[in-house]
Amino acid sequence: MVSGKVTVKNPTGLHLRPAGTLCKQAMQFKSSITFHYGDGNTANAKSVLSVLGACVKCGDEIELFCEGEDEEEALQFLVNSIRTGLGEEL
Repeated sequence: MVSGKVTVKNPTGLHLRPAGTLCKQAMQFKSSITFHYGDGNTANAKSVLSVLGACVKCGDEIELFCEGEDEEEALQFLVNSIRTGLGEEL
């Protein structure tokens, strides 16, 4: 298992569009991908409802956890994608 922290920079946080993008990207990997937010809460990065339910706002730090055969690649790709706004202008 590998993990990495990243700060969400999207002005409106992980609302529907970036949450959908995150899920779509996470589903490309075979690894289990979750993230911790707030006070020890966990969300499944492959579930749009789980990501939306996390209510992650701009400036919040999340910690991604990837476990599986492509965990290193998944972590690196997703941290970079979140860091650059998940396709949205920052």
